[in-house]
Amino acid sequence: MAIGDLILKLGMLLVFFGVMIFVGFYCRKHSTDVNGFVLGGRNVGPWLTAFAYGTSYFSAVIFVGYAGQFGWKFGIAATWVGIGNALIGSLMAWVILGRRTRIMTQHLSSATMPDFFEKRFSAPSLKVAASIIIFIFMIPYTASLYNGLSRLFRMAFNIDYAVCVIVMAVLTAIYVIVGGYMATAVNDFIQGIIMLVGIVAVIAAVLGSKGGFMASLEGLSAAKDSGIANGTVPGVFNSFFGPDPLSLLGVVLLTSLGTWGLPQMVGKFYAIKNEGSIHKGTIISTFFAIVVAGGCYFLGGFGRLFAAELGAAEGGNPAGGFDNVIPTMLQTLSPFLIAIVIILVLSASMSTLSSLVLTSSSTVTLDLLKGHVVRNMDEKKQLLIMRVLIVVFIVISAALAIVQANSSVAFIAQAMGVSWGAMAGAFLAPFLYGLYWKRTTKNGCWAAMLFSSIFMIIDMLANLKVLNINLGFLQSPINAGAFCMIAGLIIVPLISLISKGPGTDRVNEIFSCYDRKVTVTAKESIETEE
Repeated sequence: MAIGDLILKLGMLLVFFGVMIFVGFYCRKHSTDVNGFVLGGRNVGPWLTAFAYGTSYFSAVIFVGYAGQFGWKFGIAATWVGIGNALIGSLMAWVILGRRTRIMTQHLSSATMPDFFEKRFSAPSLKVAASIIIFIFMIPYTASLYNGLSRLFRMAFNIDYAVCVIVMAVLTAIYVIVGGYMATAVNDFIQGIIMLVGIVAVIAAVLGSKGGFMASLEGLSAAKDSGIANGTVPGVFNSFFGPDPLSLLGVVLLTSLGTWGLPQMVGKFYAIKNEGSIHKGTIISTFFAIVVAGGCYFLGGFGRLFAAELGAAEGGNPAGGFDNVIPTMLQTLSPFLIAIVIILVLSASMSTLSSLVLTSSSTVTLDLLKGHVVRNMDEKKQLLIMRVLIVVFIVISAALAIVQANSSVAFIAQAMGVSWGAMAGAFLAPFLYGLYWKRTTKNGCWAAMLFSSIFMIIDMLANLKVLNINLGFLQSPINAGAFCMIAGLIIVPLISLISKGPGTDRVNEIFSCYDRKVTVTAKESIETEE
């Protein structure tokens, strides 16, 4: 590697790291109390909230792992995953959840999702259960964020993976501990800009290396794979729905609808400033998802053009696994573009990591420890414990990532795939019905949480061959997660209708927050003049 190229890459990285740390210390004035540290004082504008939502959504797992894997399996049709992420995971999530979440959580003085469940359903046990589910499944999910960095850093700098993990973990810990939610939101905005520009530049460069868009499509039409359904059909990898539309639908549902039930995603709506910010944030977030998610999966769809460079393994899969697809596609880029890709992937990973550890630490502190383990916990002690737990969660996730990379511990990798499905399946239906339907009961919520958690653990054990069960189509954690989300939407109303209803007075008081009279300007609400 030329000295000049190395200096360019390292220089760009140092500038990026310096900006992240500066933002953390600049925003420390917003993190002097619990409300400011966890929610930014519920005063975060549309641009910061929309980018925080998008960057928490799309991590290195998407760019390197999912884009490579699903692009290889479905070809250009993998772009539907990105479109689904934009329309279902962003647009519909903001429209259906955004406003009601902001209003009801403020009315209930709720700062976390478990706290919402307790106050909405008058059920402290639900808060504890939700906190435990988050604690169990969030750590392996957090560890997965380091995946993908290994091959990219080795390609760019030829340095050890453990060094990448430690540097990323330390820098993220510094700005989250110092600046809290506001620091993560500002950094997410900066990182989001990098992701938008980076993905467009990378797509143009990669397709350009294969003769442009039309030439790449023509090359993709010749790709075949006898290892998957319909994979031998000519042109199937540049067709509208690809070789396996049903599995593609499962991916779209899990990666799109799943965001509706993830604590770190829904938590962004808690902090947004006002009604106007929600309208603007909806548009910004959807645009961001179309470019970033659509671009990632679109790029991954051309992975089979690099089959010769990747080499073939058993079953027609690329040698070195699916995580090797995107790095191989990027090897021929210029040093400047490779540096952009490194910063892009770091941005995607650090933004999601900061959101996850802030969610985990606040949940454990406010919902598990406060009032249960530590009876008298003043605000100063709460902030201290949250900051300590941020360090704990980052250390554990970094250690898991390093252990996985240096051993054959399959459990960790398998647990990562299950985490998203378990949390989304457990929380989506209880949270959605809790916002909209007065008749929702705590028993309905309990049933959905237990069903999803138990089913996803069984699915993981079946994949690890610990249990000798053939789940068929649901053997895939992706399909199992989508199934749990849909099942929850049926289980919650079913159990709620056959169980004792909640107290009418209490529920009416909770839902009265939507009927509160407010005065707004004409540009925010169209009303008939008297």
